[in-house]
Amino acid sequence: MRLEEYWGVGPKTRATLIEELGREAAIEAIERGDVRALADAGLPRGRATRILRRATGGPGMDVLATSDALAAYKELLDLAVEHAVTRRAADRIRVLTPLTDRDEMEARLDSVLAARHAWAALDEDDRETVLEAYERYDERDGSERAAVEAALALLEAGVDSGPFSAVADLEREALEEAADALAAFDENGRVRPGADEELDRLRDALGAVEDMDANALSLIDDLRSDGVRDVDAFRDAFEDRLLSETQVTIDQVREAMPRDAADATDFVGGTLRGLRSDLTAAVDEREEAVVADLEETLTSAADAVDRAVSAVDEIALHLSLARFALAYDSTRPRFADGGDEPAVSVVDARNLTLAARDDESVQPVTYGLGQHGIDDSEAIDPSGGFGAANDDAETVPGTERVAVLTGANSGGKTTLLETLCQVVLLAMMGLPVPAERAVVTPVDSLVFHRRHASFNAGVLESTLRSIVPPLSAGGRTLMLVDEFEAITEPGSAADLLHGLVTLSVDRGALGVFVTHLADDLEPLPEEARVDGIFAEGLSPDLELLVDYQPRFDTVGRSTPEFIVSRLVANASDRTERAGFETLAEAVGHDVVQRTLVDARWNESERD
Repeated sequence: MRLEEYWGVGPKTRATLIEELGREAAIEAIERGDVRALADAGLPRGRATRILRRATGGPGMDVLATSDALAAYKELLDLAVEHAVTRRAADRIRVLTPLTDRDEMEARLDSVLAARHAWAALDEDDRETVLEAYERYDERDGSERAAVEAALALLEAGVDSGPFSAVADLEREALEEAADALAAFDENGRVRPGADEELDRLRDALGAVEDMDANALSLIDDLRSDGVRDVDAFRDAFEDRLLSETQVTIDQVREAMPRDAADATDFVGGTLRGLRSDLTAAVDEREEAVVADLEETLTSAADAVDRAVSAVDEIALHLSLARFALAYDSTRPRFADGGDEPAVSVVDARNLTLAARDDESVQPVTYGLGQHGIDDSEAIDPSGGFGAANDDAETVPGTERVAVLTGANSGGKTTLLETLCQVVLLAMMGLPVPAERAVVTPVDSLVFHRRHASFNAGVLESTLRSIVPPLSAGGRTLMLVDEFEAITEPGSAADLLHGLVTLSVDRGALGVFVTHLADDLEPLPEEARVDGIFAEGLSPDLELLVDYQPRFDTVGRSTPEFIVSRLVANASDRTERAGFETLAEAVGHDVVQRTLVDARWNESERD
């Protein structure tokens, strides 16, 4: 395959990659999803990531049919990257894409959940050992030595199940010998000090001779100042100084001494030059012998080293994803069988964006579309609370594929859409999902549209261009559309939204449409239903109390009286309060007063 055939590789990028990596190495880096290689070659990291997502998971990226779906996908990756144990693992997470093959989804889930189980079984000390090993691996840029030492640390921690079994099968003795051999080389490929005693001795001797040679005149003056005058005495004193300060042998000294020196300067200089030459040759010879022995060790352990490098890198990815799943108490989703009716359902699902903020007030939600498999034992009882006037409200969502979600402002409708989007994306990426249980049908197109507060013809047209074609193109589609009416006038919005609901039903899509125009959408197709979220009053602190669990087959209502009640109670002066009381009359003065009384009662109960 030619470089320019990869998505995002134009003439300029192609030239950069060829110049820095070479054609074959660049293609190999793209095929293995190596963000760092492309970044080191000069590509911006974000661009390298986008190229690799398309190269390794192009069909999966096509599932993300809207910019909001793409944004939700990137948000999930950002959350997962926070739990990466190495930079390389973080890069690999960033290029994960939705999968289009169910067997691949199941296989990745198997690996991630096995890694999660193995990681959860380790005690705190062993976890720390593993993380420290990967920290050193990162500091050394994932070198062979770092990989081998990380593999030994994993063996020491005793991890031997799931993805860790790749390390458990390695030969410890061969790895230990390879680790020692690799540690013997410095970053320039030379033998490190401490790797061989004889080489260290020769190097020390050479260094001492070089220092003495650099100060030869001072040495001569020192010898003469000690009272040395005749040639024999000078020679003996010089010989003693060499033996005591350079670790050379008497034979090496006498071999290097010149026979025809003209004077003391010539004698000392000639001797030191001879020693330097002899010691340099000895150092080189000894280093060659040591390198040969080390390379023989590494050749014998080459298979174990290669397996360790591969295993440590692969474990880092699955361990990172396992830590992500463990952090959010995620579980394995069940994929609807190929012959099943399409469905998306969650039991006690949590929004990861909110969970990442450690918001303890997050309320898990149960919801379902299509043949979801939620039964009465898992359902939320919709009875009670403000607005539960519909005695026919269901405890279990019906099997309709399309729902219109209505209800209070700040009631969590958008959050529910985001949660469903997150669950489907994670499941299709082969990752556990933040729910007690979930059933997911993989889709060909995920249409996620957040509320955009822009009101003009251009926004309406661009929105329709992004959300309608996936429905018309065939394939399985999930529609998650938030307050479509925000981009056009209510009358037209109701007509268009009714058309979108109808089109979704006709095309066999799954979908949730959030709107405040439910009454204007009647009659809906029989295959669609209306669900509602209700506010229940104000807390003693005058915060809006909302039951975020949708009540199925019942229309939710906005609750402006609660907001007006809070404004009346918090008015800073009499004039301001009078204005808000006028609004209270408009929405129902009795309701406002009852809300305030209830809030005060709740406060007294709390006290």
